[in-house]
Amino acid sequence: MKDYYDMVVVGAGPGGSMAAKYAAEMGLDVLLIEKRQEIGDPVRCAEGVAKIALKNHIEPDPRWICADVIGSRIFSPDMTMVEMNEEMSGGEVGYVLERKVFDRALVDASAMAGAEVMVKTRATDLIIENDTVCGVKVMHLGEEYKIRCKIVVGADGMESKVGRWAGINTACKPSDMETCVQYLVTNIDIDQNFCYFYLGNEIAPAGYVWVFPKGNGTANLGVGILGSRSEKKKAIDYLNEFKEKHFPESKIIEMVYGGVPVSGPIERTIANGLMLVGDAARQSDPITGGGIINAMDAGKIAAEVAAEAIKKGDCSIASLQEYEKRWRATIGEDIAFSLKVKNTFINFSDDDLNSLARSIEGIAIHKITIKELLTALFKANKKLLWNLRGLIKETKQKK
Repeated sequence: MKDYYDMVVVGAGPGGSMAAKYAAEMGLDVLLIEKRQEIGDPVRCAEGVAKIALKNHIEPDPRWICADVIGSRIFSPDMTMVEMNEEMSGGEVGYVLERKVFDRALVDASAMAGAEVMVKTRATDLIIENDTVCGVKVMHLGEEYKIRCKIVVGADGMESKVGRWAGINTACKPSDMETCVQYLVTNIDIDQNFCYFYLGNEIAPAGYVWVFPKGNGTANLGVGILGSRSEKKKAIDYLNEFKEKHFPESKIIEMVYGGVPVSGPIERTIANGLMLVGDAARQSDPITGGGIINAMDAGKIAAEVAAEAIKKGDCSIASLQEYEKRWRATIGEDIAFSLKVKNTFINFSDDDLNSLARSIEGIAIHKITIKELLTALFKANKKLLWNLRGLIKETKQKK
C-alpha cells in the first residue's frame, strides 16, 4: 500500500470492484479497500441477477452460478399464480449467484486489471483540503495510514460514511428502507427452474417473500418489509410464519439480515474529488431492492468519468457532474419509474392484488412486453384505473 494513488475505492462490492477494474484498465493507479477480511462475506443479498446485463461486465462462470432459471412465479395473497419468463421477470431473475464466490471473482478481475486490493482496511475519514476530497484515512491491522489521491469512489453501502464525511446526506429513513431477513434452507420442495415471489400484506407488508433456488434442494428464502410497516411484527417473525406454513420440512443452515434502500436515489452523489456508487448512492431498484447490475453499471460510469477528469486535471464537482448526468439518464430513469410503481402498489389491499393476479391468470405473458402487461393489468381492473392513471400514461410514453 502506497501513500498516493490516482483513485481510491472504498468498498469491494460489485460497484466498487467494477469502478476499480475499469479505472485500472484505463491506466489509472487504483487502490481498492475493503473493511472485512473476506470479500463477499457476509452475504446480504437474494443473489439473483439478469443474465444479459451481467454479461456486459463479466463472462459467466459455473463456479459462482448456483442456478440458471427460466422465469419467475408470482403468487398473490390468495395464491393465484402468474408465471413469467426470464425476460419479463426483471433485473433479479436469470442467474442465482453464489455471492461469496462471485464478489471474489469481481475483485480478482480488478486485481488482474492492475488495481491494488487491501482487505481488513477500514476507512476512518476523508482527507479534505480547500473543500476538496484529496484522500482517505484508513486503519489497517491496527495501524493508521493517510492515503492521498485525486478521486475517491465511495462504494461503502446504504448509509455511506464516505458520503457523509464529504457533506452528502446519506441518512435513510425507515419509510425508505426494507428490513430484510433471509435463510439459506435445504430440503425445500420447489421447481429449481423458477424464482418465486409471494405478495400480501399479511405475509410481507409493503414488501414480498422470495424463494430463489440454489441447486441440490437448497434455496434462499427471505422476506423484505417496509420499515414504516414493521410496527406489528419483526421481519424475522413474518419469515418464520411463512416458512412454517409453506415449507415446514425445509431446514435452515444459514441466516443473514440487513436493510435495503428503496427510496430512489439521494439528491447528490458527487463532491469535489468524490463519487458515490451502488447502495451508497441509493441505486437499488425501489420495487425489488436488487442492485447488483445497477452498481456495476454505475461503477463503470464512475471509472470512465474519473479517467477523463484526471486526464483533464480537473476533479471538481463541475467536472464530475458528468457522472451524475450519465447515470441519472440511464439507471436513474429506470429507478424513477420503479419508485412510482412501488409507491402505487404499497397502498394496494390484498383484494386488489388478488384481482390483478386473477385478471391475467393463464395469459401467455411471455409473448408481450412488460409495458403491454401493465396496460393490460390496468384495463382489466377498472376500479384501480384512477390510482394508476399516471403510470399508464408513462408506460405508453415509454413504448
